Amino acid sequence: MITFRDRGLRGTSRTGWLDSRHTFSFADYRDPEHMGFRSLRVINEDRVIPGAGFPTHGHRDMDIISYVLEGTLEHQDSLGNGARIRPGEVQRMSAGTGILHSEFNPSHAEPVHFLQIWIIPEQTGLPPSYEQKEFPLTERRGRLRLVAAPDGRDGAVTLHQDAQLFLANLASGEKVAHAVARGRGIWLQVACGIVVLNGTEMREGDGASAENVPKIEIEAETDAEVLLFDLN
Repeated sequence: MITFRDRGLRGTSRTGWLDSRHTFSFADYRDPEHMGFRSLRVINEDRVIPGAGFPTHGHRDMDIISYVLEGTLEHQDSLGNGARIRPGEVQRMSAGTGILHSEFNPSHAEPVHFLQIWIIPEQTGLPPSYEQKEFPLTERRGRLRLVAAPDGRDGAVTLHQDAQLFLANLASGEKVAHAVARGRGIWLQVACGIVVLNGTEMREGDGASAENVPKIEIEAETDAEVLLFDLN
């Protein structure tokens, strides 16, 4: 069965510097029908104005992935990591026993548009850690490129959960397919463009879960970018 999550029905948070859309319940947005999907707990689509950002705050026992769609995101944390994340780079921060971090738009002119993703780890109390890797467009064009996995294979960042994240950039008319192993679930998130998932159109910001289906097929109607989660 495939269940679609319409972009227009997501939760919203707006301040003077942040415009955020919540696929699942987050902060003041509470919807018992949308508390996450399997170990996937949060997908927030955030836009931050130039020169602003999230001040230092803490997390525990969560694997947090940041994926920038446009602009640059600057990261600082209590482990001493400092980095700028740009489109095509995947950052994974495992909060574990506790970590403090901040996220900031360093540009004076351009907003930053990014996805913040939380995955619940298999174990609590892990040591906090950080990882960031680049996945060039050539590796994502016309195919599903593994970018996060529990064993860090194929150069992916390492997750502390039986979960995999794939990225794909598709030109109009291109198709990709993904076999779904028995007992696993798929979440597809459209980052930009228009695609068709097993016959149903999806647009930027739309999501969908798939369970008890042998395969999903994604066809781009326009140039598009998608994230595909394969979850235990």
